[in-house]
Amino acid sequence: MTVTTLARRYVSSPEPAVAGRLRTLGGGTVHIYEDADGSLSSTCTGCGEYAWTLAVTHEFARDHAALCRRRPRRAAAA
Repeated sequence: MTVTTLARRYVSSPEPAVAGRLRTLGGGTVHIYEDADGSLSSTCTGCGEYAWTLAVTHEFARDHAALCRRRPRRAAAA
């Protein structure tokens, strides 16, 4: 596989890559994603916060995980 092929697969991927997961004080999880453009985004299963800006960093996600005390909601039964 060539470097060009690798780059094309990365850029064309619509799904962000998982860059990390952090536990929150309330028992939730902050999921950190690296988007195709290299920016980071995060979601929290506790409070439901979705964050995406050029300022999102791993430190931003760690700070949120250290402060979020909301428990994750259970999925509704089908």
